[in-house]
Amino acid sequence: MKLWGLAVFSVLLVSFRWVDVSAQTTPTSCAAKSNTSCEECLSNVTCLWCITNQKCVDYPVQSVLPPASLCGLSEARWGKCWVNFQALIITLSVVAGAIVIAVLVCCFCCCKCENIGSRKADERLERQADLRRVRQEERRAEMKSRHDEIRKKYGLMKDNPYSKFENN
Repeated sequence: MKLWGLAVFSVLLVSFRWVDVSAQTTPTSCAAKSNTSCEECLSNVTCLWCITNQKCVDYPVQSVLPPASLCGLSEARWGKCWVNFQALIITLSVVAGAIVIAVLVCCFCCCKCENIGSRKADERLERQADLRRVRQEERRAEMKSRHDEIRKKYGLMKDNPYSKFENN
């Protein structure tokens, strides 16, 4: 998780040009730039500036964020002097959360829209089936009335439809 966070953090800093990757790194150590200015310290991308004690230290690359023993997050600067680690972490968290929520909302809307479409198709098919059923019942009733008329005409109509025909 720490490695992933460092990778995302580095990509964001480089993509927004907060860190000048093309800057030449000098062989001098970051500690030699202590008690100078933040800009001078951060001219070397491997350096971290701590505002509270005006120290320039090597960035602890083994951990994603500088430990509190080295410098507090709100006081640490890296890449640019105006980039506050604490505000950057909060901002990135909010942006990541908003992206996740937006993706979930889009997925929910897409699924809901698909269901609405299939629901409409189902309703249309159901209406058509009801129409066919009504037409079939009308045809059945019409055929029954024709058969009853023919039975009446030839005297085959009985009061009780369940009684047997008798030969007279």
